[in-house]
Amino acid sequence: MSRLTIVGAGRVGKTLGNLIVANRVADVGQIYDCDIACARAAVEFVGAGRPVDDLGLLEPADICLLSVPDTRIREVADQLARRFERDARSIVVHCSGALSSDALAPLRNIGWSAASAHPVLSFADPGTAVFQFEGTPVGIEGDAQACRAWGETLAAVGARCFEIRSGQKTLYHSAAVIASNFLPVLASLSSELWRSAGLPEALMQDMLRTLLRNATDNLLALGPREALTGPAARGDTEVVKAHVRAIGAWDPAARDAYDALSLLAARLAKNGTVRA
Repeated sequence: MSRLTIVGAGRVGKTLGNLIVANRVADVGQIYDCDIACARAAVEFVGAGRPVDDLGLLEPADICLLSVPDTRIREVADQLARRFERDARSIVVHCSGALSSDALAPLRNIGWSAASAHPVLSFADPGTAVFQFEGTPVGIEGDAQACRAWGETLAAVGARCFEIRSGQKTLYHSAAVIASNFLPVLASLSSELWRSAGLPEALMQDMLRTLLRNATDNLLALGPREALTGPAARGDTEVVKAHVRAIGAWDPAARDAYDALSLLAARLAKNGTVRA
């Protein structure tokens, strides 16, 4: 059984570590975080491993998983390359959706096999994510050895892995962000506009729940074009303009968002695509 080191006690690392241990896919050795309390909490959640707060104390492992913020991946890879430049070659993988395996170049330069593997799942709460992970699509790209080894590991805990081209990762990730992250923003925008219009709080929540549920059901059943409703889809430009003026007086950024989304909605209704 391979040995896994987790660098970064983040939500993704904790979730994957827990699943790997629960399914007996690999032995989790050390779990690093710059905050030792976070490292200890991760060990407790994963159910295995030893907490470390010094990268210089990391031991060689078969696979090294980087679960750190995107902005730190290259920096941590550089530190690990200096730490392990005289040790046996290993496999390293990060979980960023926006960055390719090129961010791991310092480790690749000392002979490591590198990959990126981005799970298309919200990891807001690791305790929930471990139960939602089964069937999660994971986009993988990088060196063949790393892709194969980490892909097999993820498949063993229920992932559906697919190959993605390195040069298209940013576009791929932006699509996942739009699908996952902007719905809460739009829900909050609707609620705040209703609140400004004087609607009772309890009624707002009922309305939001009903509209979101119905819109989601229609979208999944009919597809985007057929599920689309509203003034922009109908071509009712005067209503759209009135909305733009009213929202603009409330908040300029919200107005710009409404205006842009209305344009995309009109394109979708007319052509079946949001792209001109």
